[in-house]
Amino acid sequence: MLFWFIKQKTLSAELGSYSSTQARTDTAKPYHPTTLSTQEALEAKALEAMDLHDTFRKFIPTQFIEHLTEHDERELRLGKADEEDIAVMFLDIRKFSELSQQLTPQQTLNFLNAFFMRMNAPIHANYGFVDKFIGDAILALFDHPKGTPEIKVCDALNAAIGLRQALDLYNSHRQKSGYASINIGIGVHFGPVIIGTVGSDDRMDTTVLGQTVNTANYLEYLAKHFQSDIIISEAMVQNLPTDHSYLLRKISYVEVKGESQPHVIYEVLNHLPKAIQEDKLALQDDINRCIALAETHEYHKLISLAANLQAIHPREVVFKRFYQTAEQRLNPTSTDVTE
Repeated sequence: MLFWFIKQKTLSAELGSYSSTQARTDTAKPYHPTTLSTQEALEAKALEAMDLHDTFRKFIPTQFIEHLTEHDERELRLGKADEEDIAVMFLDIRKFSELSQQLTPQQTLNFLNAFFMRMNAPIHANYGFVDKFIGDAILALFDHPKGTPEIKVCDALNAAIGLRQALDLYNSHRQKSGYASINIGIGVHFGPVIIGTVGSDDRMDTTVLGQTVNTANYLEYLAKHFQSDIIISEAMVQNLPTDHSYLLRKISYVEVKGESQPHVIYEVLNHLPKAIQEDKLALQDDINRCIALAETHEYHKLISLAANLQAIHPREVVFKRFYQTAEQRLNPTSTDVTE
């Protein structure tokens, strides 16, 4: 990007010099072929600079530049930072390592590019932007221009649901072509982040930092262990409008490394078939009983209740997780699978 800034300044100087020279010579002498050649060369340089600029903009999201520069993107410099409350989303392809072992390196990249192209649309359609593609994962930020917390969390939730719908369509195409379906997990949290630039004099990158990012990443990790498609934090739910139409189910009460207070986490159900939605929501009272015992640290009661509920609902992973949590708290030397 620094190269573009230097080139743009040089080009502007050349164009300015050429314009003033042309103004003097056009009235002094008739047309000469070398004049046209010079103009064409400068126009070619201008087009080349614009192409280079457009290429660099693909590496640095426009929203980052708007956050960190007020008037001119040439103000973007190493160490510049801003802080704001935004919704942060992590998305990960499930069992990607197993899938990639069946593909050549070129096939792996072809698959990832095809996947990312489809996942990009629901994010951008809901005023989000991709901060980074991390291997088989996506880090996306939702910072609606001048939007309230309510708007930002709704944007992120709508995008999460849209991503699941886009995945269903993608899997339909994969099945028709003889490929296996894939699955993804999504975690979303809302809170303060630091947006800034890091690196060195010759290599600078934009980044987003803070506990909010860590928590969103952890929620995506938990989605795998709870076999949930989308998990969101209590902070997301607290900022939703009171009359929202999202179908949410409390699923657990978890401790997050780096935060002083545990989180109640929620599963998003809007994208699921109605029968599955009803089955999951029918267990909310039992889940609430487990959460209440976890909040009051009554782990002996929790392990008994969770064992009974697990026997009644063997397919429901939530009760298995409550049992494992209670067992780990009563016997700290055992390992909690989510840690």
